Amino acid sequence: MAQRIVLASSNRGKLAEFNALLADSGFEVLAQASLGIDDVEETGLSFVENALLKARHAALVSGLPALADDSGLCVDQLRGAPGLYSARYAGGHGDSAANNARLLCELDGVAAERRDAFFICALVLLHRADDPTPLIVEGRWHGRILDAPRGTQGFGYDPLFLPHGQQVSAAELDPALKNRLSHRGQALAKLHARLAELRG
Repeated sequence: MAQRIVLASSNRGKLAEFNALLADSGFEVLAQASLGIDDVEETGLSFVENALLKARHAALVSGLPALADDSGLCVDQLRGAPGLYSARYAGGHGDSAANNARLLCELDGVAAERRDAFFICALVLLHRADDPTPLIVEGRWHGRILDAPRGTQGFGYDPLFLPHGQQVSAAELDPALKNRLSHRGQALAKLHARLAELRG
């Protein structure tokens, strides 16, 4: 029987990716909204701190193990921005079109070879709200920022992100391939490995 686990996110794009990535994991993934759990304020100063805040909140309210991620896009030329503020870079939370427009504006005139960036995902699994030993893993997906959006799949900054070693943007990649390559896919692969070690 699959173990029930609450996913501490209300982001539809993330929910779709996590459901695909966890399809064969032995977990029954429940979105926090289906349990009446609201988003917690992200007051951490790092991706790991924010993921812990989200996981603890969801575990406390639900009484279930909780999985949470905090992720974002870090652009070298912008000293790591938008970083922790990726979802609200242009002001409103989750306005991808506005966030992408601001990113393009900030990088206007910057040559392609100076547009290096990476997506980061900090992933936390808590067995209970007061779990003193959370499982914490991290994935990074390196690439560069394009000068115009390409593709209609994915979400967030995907249309502007050209992964290293690829000829197409993250929003043009086959979803299954994206899930293997992405920061979230890398973090989940590490989480699977850690869980396998613990099960011995």
